[in-house]
Amino acid sequence: MDLKKLFGTVLTLLGIGGLIYTAILFANDSGTTKMLMVYGILGAIFFFAGVGLIRNTKSV
Repeated sequence: MDLKKLFGTVLTLLGIGGLIYTAILFANDSGTTKMLMVYGILGAIFFFAGVGLIRNTKSV
């Protein structure tokens, strides 16, 4: 497996984890608005960066 695809997979998994954690905080009403925004935005950035890296990396 190419190193870029591996890094893209890691970023995607971190993004999914961040988005799930944001959803859990939102559902339990235990997170402040600032925490929800930070985790949600970082999760989305990691997720879309990872997916983009996987899609744009050519296999050899």
